Amino acid sequence: MKLYITIILVIFSVAFANSQTYEVGGFFGGANYIGDVGKTTYIAPNTGVFGALFKWNRSQRHSFRGSVLFAKIEGDDSNSNDSRRKERGYSFKNNIMEISAGIEFTFWEFNMYSGKPVSAPYLYTGITYFWYQALYKPPNGDITNYDKAASFAIPIAIGYKATVGKKFVFAAEIGARYTFTDDLDGSNPIKGLEDNESLKFGNVNNNDWYVFTGLTITYTFGRKPCYCNF
Repeated sequence: MKLYITIILVIFSVAFANSQTYEVGGFFGGANYIGDVGKTTYIAPNTGVFGALFKWNRSQRHSFRGSVLFAKIEGDDSNSNDSRRKERGYSFKNNIMEISAGIEFTFWEFNMYSGKPVSAPYLYTGITYFWYQALYKPPNGDITNYDKAASFAIPIAIGYKATVGKKFVFAAEIGARYTFTDDLDGSNPIKGLEDNESLKFGNVNNNDWYVFTGLTITYTFGRKPCYCNF
């Protein structure tokens, strides 16, 4: 984990040294997961998420963006609308720490130096690497963690941002992560348990998702940018 954090810090140090304007701030909101336990609703935040956000504004239409976010996710069959899940009665909790880097595109020009308030919808995508707890359900027992694990995910986020004054940008965002694992809920165990079919449940052919819904506030600083070279 220290290696990945060091790489991210180096990347942003180089970017900041050569850029003319960038943003730093935070993300606060709610999280939910989509998988084989609990609700099947796509956007239903029931736990918290928070973290730091960084942007390097390279034009009025796009920015390079990175983030470090921490969240809890959980699922409970008793809250599901599926009668089969309610009867089954499984539940779990997991912790997630993710680092993400990618590109944010606005639907139209977002010029923070126009001298008047501006706003725009945007899309974000890139690559995410995250750490979580490996889970499994022992026979006649509850879903529990037994190891640490990590995997990649593809973030797909949509939001709307607006300037507040000359230095701040507020945004509301919904971002789904398609993960490359099916073990966030313990339905398809890893780490030496892959071949034990008796420990698997649900649809083992579909990977898990998790969704972050929240608000960001960033502080903009640096010189007025010149976009003519990019």
